[in-house]
Amino acid sequence: MKLSKKIISEAISQNIIAAIDEDIKSADRSSSLIPSNVKGVASIKANQTAILCGKPWFEACFKAIDKKIKFKWDVDEGQSFKKNQVICTIYGKYNKLLEGERVALNFLQTLSATATSTNKLVNKIALTSSSLLDTRKTIPGLRVAQKYAVKIGGGLNQRLGLYDEILIKENHIKSYGSIQATLENTKNYLKTKNYQIEVENINQLAIALRYGAKNILLDNFSVLNAKKAISINKGKAVLEVSGNIDIHNILDYAKIGIPRISVGAITKNIEAIDFSMIIDTI
Repeated sequence: MKLSKKIISEAISQNIIAAIDEDIKSADRSSSLIPSNVKGVASIKANQTAILCGKPWFEACFKAIDKKIKFKWDVDEGQSFKKNQVICTIYGKYNKLLEGERVALNFLQTLSATATSTNKLVNKIALTSSSLLDTRKTIPGLRVAQKYAVKIGGGLNQRLGLYDEILIKENHIKSYGSIQATLENTKNYLKTKNYQIEVENINQLAIALRYGAKNILLDNFSVLNAKKAISINKGKAVLEVSGNIDIHNILDYAKIGIPRISVGAITKNIEAIDFSMIIDTI
């Protein structure tokens, strides 16, 4: 299933409803102290260098609070920015700008962090034939948002959830006792399905290939064993490597010609990008 505009739009709506309910519910008691006729202008400033991501969520937060709020962006989605650079200027009622500040910045800092972490790894393997893919190791409730951010950062998406693609992992295989028993007992069903199977060693890889698997995940393979897997595979299946891969060793895997590298850290081990929002009266 692709990350379509419809899926993104639905996710934005759900995320904003949940975020506003979490922080504001029926009223912001603090901002209500400010008269509603006071107008304001807010500047979003970056406190570090990163990649911008999350504009649709950021705007939707403020629009859900006050449709009349307006935006002037100085940095586009997916563009890099530097420390102290102004990202965006927002115009509206002072109390409404205050009301939306935290919920909007939460999305901007989280999705910019995801896009930035992705972009660092993408740049590391840019001169190779390998692609960086995401996983399902995402922040609860932000699956689509983070996969969107991965794309903005230059990575590729794969399965959105358990509902759209079969992935046979270690614990599925344990229920049958062996990878051979798993494939033997499910082969009639799998004949008509797209599926990926996880293997933990060269022996399991050989069995998966013997059963005609076309999409194989090499789990926690060393660079040396991944290279052996490529030699044994001989182009029969699409190989993906995952597990303990980071900025320090991703290029080693890419250099051996592995086509797909998936890294959970780009969505689960992120460090929020620091933004400041300063509001003045006008």
